[in-house]
Amino acid sequence: MRLKLTIAYDGRPFHGWQSQAGGDTVQDHLEKAFGTIDGAKVSVQGSGRTDAGVHALGQVAHVELQRNDLAPAAWCRAVNAHLPPEMRILRAVQCPASFHARFSAKGKTYRYRIWQGPVHHPLEVGRSWQVPISFEVALLREAAGVLCGQHDFRGFSANRGQPDHDTVRTISKIRLKTAGPLVEITFTGDGFLYKMVRLLTGSMIRVAQGRAPLSWLESILQGGTRTSFAAPAEGLYLVRVIY
Repeated sequence: MRLKLTIAYDGRPFHGWQSQAGGDTVQDHLEKAFGTIDGAKVSVQGSGRTDAGVHALGQVAHVELQRNDLAPAAWCRAVNAHLPPEMRILRAVQCPASFHARFSAKGKTYRYRIWQGPVHHPLEVGRSWQVPISFEVALLREAAGVLCGQHDFRGFSANRGQPDHDTVRTISKIRLKTAGPLVEITFTGDGFLYKMVRLLTGSMIRVAQGRAPLSWLESILQGGTRTSFAAPAEGLYLVRVIY
């Protein structure tokens, strides 16, 4: 039986999504919990990796199980009882064998949360990026307009030891929302390169602070330069995977 899982987690206690030798990643905890109940070694495949400190509201994964005597909702309850409190399966549904959490995905939505001001609210520590130097939200909106659309985002990416060959992506929407000192930037696109959202956010803030012109963003998209201004991991959330 193959299950499609929707998972939420606070990224702070874990060493990212991808399984590691130390065993303290989101994938490791899920595979151990499923294996305990299934009685066999289990592989949980996610829609993509999230780095240490990055949170998820709607990560998606699939798992192939030997047991077929439990309903999906029962699997959800049983596995959650074996997971750390900072991680939960929100929903489990049976899916066809052709479904793959990563390769069936058509796009993703990420949200980046910024706390603007000299004092970081203690309940926001680890959940948002404090930017003590003020910036103009109007300039953020202009920067979003430059970055929307189909572009080669090579200059807004890092690599995991080897460069990406296909770096063209389409960002269909960048939405800004403000609530007092909290600013949220939500990105929706057909795919995102490694650290792309963090590099986009860090570069947008640099422009919004008047430290770089909008033309700098355009030059990066045109391949003239790269950016190294990455926002920290703790403000980033994987909101939704689109199928």
